Amino acid sequence: MTQHFSVVHKDAFCGARLGSLKTSHGVIETPIFMPVGTNATVKAMKPEELLAVRAQIILANTYHLYLRPGHRLVEKLGGLHRFMNWQHPILTDSGGFQVFSLGELRKISEEGVKFQSHLDGSYHVLTPELAIQIQEALGADIIMCFDECPPATAEYDYVRRSLELTTRWAGRCKEAHSRTDQHLFGIVQGGMHHDLRARSLEQICSIGFDGYALGGLSVGEEKEQMYGVMECCAPMMPCDAPRYIMGIGAPEDLVEAVWHGYDMFDCVMPTRNARNGMLFSSQGRINIKAKIYEEDDGPLDPQCDCYVCRNYSRAYLRHLYRAGEILASQLHTYHNLYYYLNLMQQMREAIKENRFTEFRRLFLQNQTNNQNIKGG
Repeated sequence: MTQHFSVVHKDAFCGARLGSLKTSHGVIETPIFMPVGTNATVKAMKPEELLAVRAQIILANTYHLYLRPGHRLVEKLGGLHRFMNWQHPILTDSGGFQVFSLGELRKISEEGVKFQSHLDGSYHVLTPELAIQIQEALGADIIMCFDECPPATAEYDYVRRSLELTTRWAGRCKEAHSRTDQHLFGIVQGGMHHDLRARSLEQICSIGFDGYALGGLSVGEEKEQMYGVMECCAPMMPCDAPRYIMGIGAPEDLVEAVWHGYDMFDCVMPTRNARNGMLFSSQGRINIKAKIYEEDDGPLDPQCDCYVCRNYSRAYLRHLYRAGEILASQLHTYHNLYYYLNLMQQMREAIKENRFTEFRRLFLQNQTNNQNIKGG
C-alpha cells in the first residue's frame, strides 16, 4: 500500500471501493468527481461556493495556464492555490488532450508536440520535460504525465505506436519530476484495443507512479466501447494506488466506473451543460429553456436540498436563462455540481454499506425510466 493512498473499504459484492488520498492540501475521500477549472477558475463558481457543494479537489489546465497568464507568473505570485484562493487539493492535467484537440495546428515528434496557440497563432513546443516544469511551477498537488491521446477512430498500428511514445514520454516525465510534495500520475493509452491497453498498462506500471489514469476515453467512441475498456483495465490496475478515468462525466458512466473500482473523475459536462440550460436532477435531465417551465413554481429538483432548489423556481431559472442573465449560469452551475458531488457522496455511502450493486441497479433503472430529457 502506498504511503499517500489507502483503500479504506471495498464493497463485498463488486469492485467499488472507498479510498483515502493524502495530498499537501488535504485528504481526498474517493470515489470523487473533480470540477474542471480550466483557467484557474471553475466557471461561474467562487471558491466558497465550491466548498458549499462539497468539492474536495478541482482540476486546472496546464496548456491554457502556460499560454495565459504563464506558469512563471503564477509561480511568482505564490502558486496556483494562492493565485486562485483555493487552499485545497488541485490536479493539473498535462496538456496532452488539449494538444490532441488542436488537430491540424499541431505536429507530434519524439521530442514532443509543436503547436500553434489558439490565442494568438504563436508557435510552441511542449515536451514531457516542459509539461512537468509547468506543473511544478503551478504547484498542483497531483500532476499528470504528458501523453499522446489518439482519436477513437485511429487505426491499430497508429495506436500501438502512440502508446509506445506515451510510455517513453512517461519515463521522461518521471525523470524530470523533482518536487516531493506532488503526486505524479501515469496515463494508460491504447485506444479501444484491449490488448494495447494491457500493454500500455504493463509498461506504465513498470515505470512506477503515484497513481494511474485511463486516458483516451470520451473521445468519440461508443459507450459500450468505453465500458469495455473500463472492464478490461480494472483488474490489471494496481490495487494500492488511485485509479483515475480522465474526461468521462455522464452520471451513469460515473456509476459504472465506480462499480468497476475506479476512484477519480473529471469532466466539463456539469458546468458546460449548466451554461447551456441543461440541468441534472433525480427525475432526469431538464431542459430549462422549454416553455413547459414558463409558469412552473416548483423547485428544479424536489429531491435536492441545494441552495438553488431551496430558493428558486423552475419558472425563475427559465426566465434568467432566456433573459441572458449571468445569474442563470451561476445558479445552474451551482446546482449541477451539487448534483454530481452529492451523487459521489451517495456512492461512497453505498460502498461503505456493501450495497453498491443495488445502488447501481436502481440508479440505472431510474435513468432508463427518465431517459427522455424533460422539455427536450
